[in-house]
Amino acid sequence: MSKKSIDQLFKEHENDFDIEIPESNHTDRFLNKLNKQGGLQSIKVDKQRRRLWKPLIGVAASVILLITLFIGSQQETNYRELASVSPKMAKTEDFFTSTIADELSKIKNENSPKVQALIQDTMARIKVLEKDYEALKIDLTESGDDRRVIYAMISNFQNRIDLLQNTLEQIEKIKQLNNRSYEISDIHI
Repeated sequence: MSKKSIDQLFKEHENDFDIEIPESNHTDRFLNKLNKQGGLQSIKVDKQRRRLWKPLIGVAASVILLITLFIGSQQETNYRELASVSPKMAKTEDFFTSTIADELSKIKNENSPKVQALIQDTMARIKVLEKDYEALKIDLTESGDDRRVIYAMISNFQNRIDLLQNTLEQIEKIKQLNNRSYEISDIHI
């Protein structure tokens, strides 16, 4: 059949199409008529059973979505470290991380209440530098072995070490001032 003949067929039978909505009990009446004729056996599906599937499908879809997001987020965290650039950089990173760990342990061993504010301020600054370092790891991954990023990573390590060493020096000065003030107070007594 050509297109013209189909279009023509629809135009000719335009008023013959049934466009009314059936009544709400139409399906039941239809099935009853078929049963009376004996041509169909009715199988009733429990509506409650059908209702249980809807929430289960929603839960399954949510679980699949969460698993997909978790796997996707795990893949994004594979950023390059400074050690991945070269063996020399691996040694450099090991040196810096061990030095930072040593300095941090020295600071954490200080328990004088007079230096706690200084220690808390230092730890907040270290967290900022660590966050900056995480951003540099992303930059290193995206840029390849860009020397500017590598130097910035090394500079970040040095800044953390300098901050920790300056804090330890400040703690020593505070201790010396406290010892002198105790000595002076002992002399006056």
